[in-house]
Amino acid sequence: MKKESLIAARAAYEIEYECIKSMVEYFDDETFGKAVELLKNAPRIGASGCGHSGIICQHFAHLMCCIEQPARFVSPAEAVHGGMGFLQEGDVMVFASRGGKTKELLPILDICKRKGVKVITITENLESPLATGADVVLKQYVNRETDKYNSQGTTSSTALCMIFHALQTALIEETDYKNEQFALIHPGGAVGERLNK
Repeated sequence: MKKESLIAARAAYEIEYECIKSMVEYFDDETFGKAVELLKNAPRIGASGCGHSGIICQHFAHLMCCIEQPARFVSPAEAVHGGMGFLQEGDVMVFASRGGKTKELLPILDICKRKGVKVITITENLESPLATGADVVLKQYVNRETDKYNSQGTTSSTALCMIFHALQTALIEETDYKNEQFALIHPGGAVGERLNK
């Protein structure tokens, strides 16, 4: 391995560490509380994003299912071809878009507004269309991506993941979710074995 490669790899840890540490400064109790309340009371939750954001949205949907808040990833491509039939009035859609202008998500936002689906947007750009059209906006902060070109979706994915983890952590408290409930739906693997001893 080249010396430069090793230096870059070690620096990636520092870049992402600094990002998460700084994110706390952008944490707004009131706004976060509103997002948690919407998710807590939603019969169904959708999550949508493109690229790396979409992949992390799939993780978020699974996190919600793990605490019995029914959720699924809504593919931007499928959403405008009937997929938005999953969400009804009173449900919640979570959009993840660092720039807040992802063109594939804008038609989905319009469908949400027309159907009475509440919208939570996670973005850096609070003046973007996905932010101004949302019921709640959670601020995403990214210092820089880990690669030398500052272009790969690395730190930004970690930052989004951290917000989703914080939401699930809060919802476990808000819903008084019990580990015994999780044991029932997670009998598989080492975790299932530990939970069901």
